Amino acid sequence: MKPTVPLLLSINAGYVDTAGFLALHGLFTAHVTGNFVTLGASLVLGTTGAIAKLLALPMFCVVVVLVRLLRYGFIARHIPVMKTMLMLMLLLLIIGGALAIGYGPFTEGDSASAIITGLTLVSAMAIQNAAHRVHLASSPPSTLMTGTTTQIMLDLADKLHGVPTDQRAAIHTRLSHMAASVLVFALGCAAAALSYALVNVWCFAIPPLFAIFAYATYEETPA
Repeated sequence: MKPTVPLLLSINAGYVDTAGFLALHGLFTAHVTGNFVTLGASLVLGTTGAIAKLLALPMFCVVVVLVRLLRYGFIARHIPVMKTMLMLMLLLLIIGGALAIGYGPFTEGDSASAIITGLTLVSAMAIQNAAHRVHLASSPPSTLMTGTTTQIMLDLADKLHGVPTDQRAAIHTRLSHMAASVLVFALGCAAAALSYALVNVWCFAIPPLFAIFAYATYEETPA
């Protein structure tokens, strides 16, 4: 596996999460637990999109369980697991993008078309989360940057304090990988915001390209 795959997934997550938030009335499609906050805000402020936010976490959980069960079947049938998961994610991103472009812009976050579009994108990000955790476990998470940023700060503090020589190389390597992950995630967020400002829901045509690059770049290893 080339080191660009985790970075492609990170920029994809930042892009999809931001685009979904902007187009789907505050729905987080990758960082789904953030929907607890926006759900509370929707209920208090009376804004739309509460139903999709309420359904996002259950949908995410169901897809992760299904992906795990599918993995066992793929292994038993000698089907490449990670490549297949990346393909499923790509298909869901294409479907989600087509729904967004076909039915958007969404004036109502609780409309059936907005809910279906949002949950399709949540499902794609659930697959990415599960596949990354299992097959790219040594790489920083691609969808949640809080823990990664915390570890970066801890490592920087250790470097300022001074660490034994035998630990320096490991800290330096971890810092570079994590900093790159946070940077490309932020770039994905910025790119999505700019794209949405310029072309509205047509911004959803971009995530499938990231998924295609990730699929083409990933080299399957025996399960």
